[in-house]
Amino acid sequence: MAAVPAWTRKKDRIEREFAFPDFPSAVRFVVRVARAAEEACHHPDIDIRWNRVRLSLTTHDEGGLSERDFVLAARCDALAARGRVRA
Repeated sequence: MAAVPAWTRKKDRIEREFAFPDFPSAVRFVVRVARAAEEACHHPDIDIRWNRVRLSLTTHDEGGLSERDFVLAARCDALAARGRVRA
């Protein structure tokens, strides 16, 4: 968790909500996350609500969290920074 401090652990998953200036910015972020997830063959649960995107990561194959979740979480943080994410 130290590597992704903005994420919150909830039982067998980690979650984070990202906020963007508007809906198109949020959707562009989701598209970037989708590409990164495909490359990693590791797919988050995604909830989008206007300018907010909530991501939830767990490794279903392993029944909980794995290194893959934290690697993808860090990648999502970097992608959000490109999209001018707000706290």
